[in-house]
Amino acid sequence: MDYETLKLTWWVLIGVLLIGFAVTDGFDMGVGALLRVIGKTDSERRVMLNTIGPHWDGNQVWFITAGGALFAAWPVVYAVAFSGFYWALLLVLFAMFFRPVGFEYRSKMEDPRWRSAWDWGLTIGGAVPALVFGVAFGNLFLGVPFTLDEFMRSTYTGSFWALLNPFALVAGLVSLGMLAMHGATYLQMRTDGDLHERARKISVLLAIIVAVLFALAGVWIYVGIDGLVITSTINTAAAMTPLDKTVDVAAGGWLENYSRYPVMISAPVVAFAGLLITVLMSAANRGALAFIGSSLAVTGIICTAGFSLFPFIMPSSLNPAYSLTVWDVVSSHKTLGIMFWVAMIFVPIILLYTTWGYYKMRGRLTTAFIEDNKYSTY
Repeated sequence: MDYETLKLTWWVLIGVLLIGFAVTDGFDMGVGALLRVIGKTDSERRVMLNTIGPHWDGNQVWFITAGGALFAAWPVVYAVAFSGFYWALLLVLFAMFFRPVGFEYRSKMEDPRWRSAWDWGLTIGGAVPALVFGVAFGNLFLGVPFTLDEFMRSTYTGSFWALLNPFALVAGLVSLGMLAMHGATYLQMRTDGDLHERARKISVLLAIIVAVLFALAGVWIYVGIDGLVITSTINTAAAMTPLDKTVDVAAGGWLENYSRYPVMISAPVVAFAGLLITVLMSAANRGALAFIGSSLAVTGIICTAGFSLFPFIMPSSLNPAYSLTVWDVVSSHKTLGIMFWVAMIFVPIILLYTTWGYYKMRGRLTTAFIEDNKYSTY
C-alpha cells in the first residue's frame, strides 16, 4: 500500500483497538464501578466478580496492544501524550493496580473489613480509569497546551488540575456512565434474581443519563468550542512533521467533517440508536440484546469523537500549527507496512481465543452457586 493509505489504515486500526478495549475491558471496568452500587451482599459482589474474573486480564490485551500500536505507529503522539498527561496516566495506572491484586486476594479471607476494603479498591479501579479516559478525550477538543521546538521536542505548560475543566468533566461523565451502563448490561446476561433486576434498572437509568450528557457535549462543541482547520496544502503521501502546515481556529471547526464526509454522521446516529436499544431491551428484560445495544453505543460515541477530530490527533491550544495529525506524526512507510501485516495475523488470533474464552465461560451465575463454592478464586 502507498504511504497515504497506510497512514489512514493505522488511524482506523488504532481506532479499532480502542473500541475493542472499550467494548471488552469496558464492561469489566463497568462491573467494577458498580460493585458497591448494586452489589448489596458479599455473595452478590462475588457473583459480579466471578462474571468478569476469567476475562478481565484477557480483555486488557486490547489496552496493551493499543498502547504498543500508538508507540510504534504514532511515536510523536506517544511522546507528547505521556509527557502532557503524565499525572493523569499515573492516576489511571495506580487505580488499575487495585484490579489484579483485588481479584486475587479479595476472597482469600472472610473478614468483612478485608473484603469491604478490596471491594472499594475494585470500584475505584473500575471507575477512575473510565472517568480519566473521558476527561482526556474532552481536553483534546479544547486543545492541549504544548509546543514543539525545531528538534520536535515538546514542552507542556499545563497542569493536572487544568485538565479538570467543565467540558472535560462532562466528557468524563459520558465515559464513566457509558462503561458502567455497558457493565450493567453484561450483568443482565450473567446473573439472576435481585442482582439481575438491579442491573436491569440501572442500565435503563445510565443509558438515559449518557444520552443526555452526550447530547449536551455535542451542543457545547457546536456553540462554545472553536475547532481547528488545516488551511495549507499538505502532501499526505509524503513524510512530514507537524511544523510543515498552517492551522486556523474556526467556529464550528470540529463539525466540518460531517458536511465534508456525510457518512460520518452515522457515528452519532449509531450512538443514540445503541442507547435507545439499551433502554428498550433492558426494560423488556432482554439482556443479550441490551448488551448489543450498549456495545453499539460505545462504538458510536468513540467514533463520533474520532470523526470530529480527524485528521487531528492531539490539537495544540498554544500554537495550533503544531497540532499533531494523522499525516505528520506517523512512523516510516516501511514500519507501518510491517506493522500492518503483523496486525493482520495476530488481531484475528486474539479475536478467536477471546471468543472461545467467552463461549466456554457462558451462562448465569447465582448467589447459591457462590455460597456453595465459597473457596473459589473470586
